[in-house]
Amino acid sequence: MSYLDAKHTRLFFVGLILLVLIPPINIQAEIDTFSDVDTSVLFISELLSHSLPLIKQNLNNNSIDDAKVLSKINAELFPIHIQNLRISNSEISDEIHILLLDIHNGVGTTDNSKLIYDVSKVENLIERYNIVNPDYGVAISLILTIVDEQYQIAIIDENQTLHQFSISLVKRSHELFSNTNYGERLTLEINSFLVELDEKIEQHDDFLSVGTLITAINRDFIGHESVSYDKQKFYDNIRKLYSEMLVTLENGDYQKAENLAIEAYLENFEYLESDIEKVDSELLYALELDMREELRAMIQNNQDEKRIRIFVEESILPDLSLAENKVQTLGTVVLANTELEKELKVMGDATNEQKSGVRGEIDFIRTTLQEMLVQYENEEYQSAYTSARTAYLDSYEFVEIPLRAIDPDFTLEVEFQFAELRNLIKNQADYEQVQEVAILIKRNLDESERIVSGTGTLAPSIAFTSSFAVIFREGLESVLILGAILSYLEASRNNRFKKHVYYGVIAAIGATGITWMLMSYVIEISGANRELIEAIAALSATAMLFYVSFWVLNKIEHKKWMEFVKAKVWQATTTGSVTVFALLSFFTVYREGFETVLFYQAMLGFAKYMEVYVGLGFVVGLGALFVVYFLMRKLGRKLPLRALFGLTMGVGAFMSITFLGNAVRELQVLDILPYTGLLGIVPRLDINLATMTGIYPTLETIIAQIILLGIYLVASLYVLVLKPRRQKQLSSMRKSHGTTNAQ
Repeated sequence: MSYLDAKHTRLFFVGLILLVLIPPINIQAEIDTFSDVDTSVLFISELLSHSLPLIKQNLNNNSIDDAKVLSKINAELFPIHIQNLRISNSEISDEIHILLLDIHNGVGTTDNSKLIYDVSKVENLIERYNIVNPDYGVAISLILTIVDEQYQIAIIDENQTLHQFSISLVKRSHELFSNTNYGERLTLEINSFLVELDEKIEQHDDFLSVGTLITAINRDFIGHESVSYDKQKFYDNIRKLYSEMLVTLENGDYQKAENLAIEAYLENFEYLESDIEKVDSELLYALELDMREELRAMIQNNQDEKRIRIFVEESILPDLSLAENKVQTLGTVVLANTELEKELKVMGDATNEQKSGVRGEIDFIRTTLQEMLVQYENEEYQSAYTSARTAYLDSYEFVEIPLRAIDPDFTLEVEFQFAELRNLIKNQADYEQVQEVAILIKRNLDESERIVSGTGTLAPSIAFTSSFAVIFREGLESVLILGAILSYLEASRNNRFKKHVYYGVIAAIGATGITWMLMSYVIEISGANRELIEAIAALSATAMLFYVSFWVLNKIEHKKWMEFVKAKVWQATTTGSVTVFALLSFFTVYREGFETVLFYQAMLGFAKYMEVYVGLGFVVGLGALFVVYFLMRKLGRKLPLRALFGLTMGVGAFMSITFLGNAVRELQVLDILPYTGLLGIVPRLDINLATMTGIYPTLETIIAQIILLGIYLVASLYVLVLKPRRQKQLSSMRKSHGTTNAQ
């Protein structure tokens, strides 16, 4: 396959996976489908209209590297929107696609005049697109995302071409904004932000502040659902930041003071706007103007520190407290009555393309957060901030599109966590604080995928089967021992001891219930250590299943099992003590009950949203145990113990491998174990199926599971094949030796 063919193939699949980046407002409506298509066309048309002239300019100046950088942007972004572009006009879309690839591959190897001709050809082709009903807000948001990425490169590499490219895109975004019809307040805010963004880029401001401003603008374009959520920390953060700002002003550092004022508004007040608007829109407008415009103008003009302090303490902070009180006293009722009038979707109500896209974005975010932690630990603070912003702006915002339609509260909660992560990095907080928030976000990435993907059918089936196997395997031993004890007592006419056996069983069931409550309580109060406790529980369950599986394996023969049971019964009856019978039945049941509690706690830690299937498996398993007990006690039938124990041993081995994979993955999320991704090598399973099998695309989880599987296979081969063969040979030798002696 040629390089061009390989490039085509790769870009085609990238395009399929990332197609969901253009958010449909309502995928059920035909008009919104056309809006989706037109938005893609508008975005790509604007991107090419501003990059192609710069490519020609650089080719004319023989600035090959700069031309290559710009052509790469086009070649990578065009395929992401290729499906929508083909809906608009398949002929010119395919022609442009090929030309953009040829231009990029040809820069530096093909004659510049030929490339300039191809660039002009693309410019003519994009004018043939027909754009009728685009979502200008989404298109601008996509454009500004490109600005954020390229401006950062421009500042770091001192690249004038990318700086010029960023300026032109921002100016065009401002022009396109005139086509939107947002409310007066939001229009005023976004206009102010766009003017400020233009100034920052023109003045070569630091890319971190530019990125923060772009995040705020895109947040306004995408919007938030109205949710009831505890936002007290944002009010507290604003007051804290203003307090720091006033101290900074006393020291004469007006630049730092402005940065603190920006952070108070963009990273905190922005999350409070929707609630305040519902209880008092005029108060919101006043606060916005004071915080966004008046305060910053005073700082930029280096006004007297005392005057700024009076303005903050006598105008902004009292209004902020008033807004806070109004939200607290009226917010519950008002917010509930002003929810957006649309029905939320159910979990898993997303298209297959959206589910696939969400998995891809989440994989990217997870990798980016791992890189961010390494960067932060190495004190590369700017790089760490960029990675954190990239994880949210370039990826999670697109996860939000299907997620918000299902669970807006959770969506907003994760947005807050990303904002908190950025704030911690900017403030150069302790590594442990940054790590803690990153772990929380990684945990919620799984939850995001669950909500969008739903549980499916295979994962619940595994949950049911595993639950059934646990209770049946654990209960089977108790049923057999108790049945043997009761049968022996009846046969030996020692029925007076039977009630003490029952007493022991009842006590054991009660002790098992107490154990369950205690373990649940410990997990519930563990707080930030919950994931670590769940990982320890999973490792403990793995070790217990490992032991139990080999214990069963060694007694899989019916004769050996009966010898084991008879020994237990004989030991109890020879003493004649009622206490011995009660204790024997108690420990027989409680030992299995303790193991059952451990296994179910570990299972429920991973079977999120599949608890019903776990419970159903438990109930059916108990029913199966009663059937076994009835067959053995009432009908006196001989049970196929070899088959039963062989089956439960196999399921137990599978579950221990599952628990081990999940435990290792939990420790990776907690950054206790290293994380080596194997995406593209190991299948990337749906999150629910992954948790029910323990199979994740990381080197550490796969190696751990392979080692444990290998131990099971070797041990099974020894116990079931090699050991019986050796015993048969020894028996044959003894018989032969006995025959010889007799002769």
